[in-house]
Amino acid sequence: MEQINRYELKAKAYKTKFEKTKITNSQDAYNVIRKFYSDDINIFESFFLLMLNISNETIGYAKISQGGVTGTVVDVKIVAKYCIDSLCSSAIVAHNHPSGNLNASEADIKITKKINEALKLIDVNLLDSLIITDTNFTEINFNHHITLNN
Repeated sequence: MEQINRYELKAKAYKTKFEKTKITNSQDAYNVIRKFYSDDINIFESFFLLMLNISNETIGYAKISQGGVTGTVVDVKIVAKYCIDSLCSSAIVAHNHPSGNLNASEADIKITKKINEALKLIDVNLLDSLIITDTNFTEINFNHHITLNN
């Protein structure tokens, strides 16, 4: 059996085939990201990355993970990889809570802070982190919220 070097395999590319949208606030981000979720938004927790150019226009997105009804695992290296591959200037992350609860857990805040710190190292600004439900959203305050440019 032939061994495959995992570093020779290219991860599935981020998606770029969607309408370019200027993001000026969290509502704009929610409106774009909500489209990535299907009818399973109330069943599985999923984590998405939205990548933006220097003008805060969407250039791509990636589904980072999908878990169960109470959580999903987020690998910060994968988030950084997509940001590097897309050459984005900024990013927004979002995940859903199938329960409909918009309160951020300690784990939500911790992973947001971790992503923020990692992206700083590669000069990518984490503009926002959202928790979304089928009909609403909230922002995770990670003590370094960056206001989106108009």
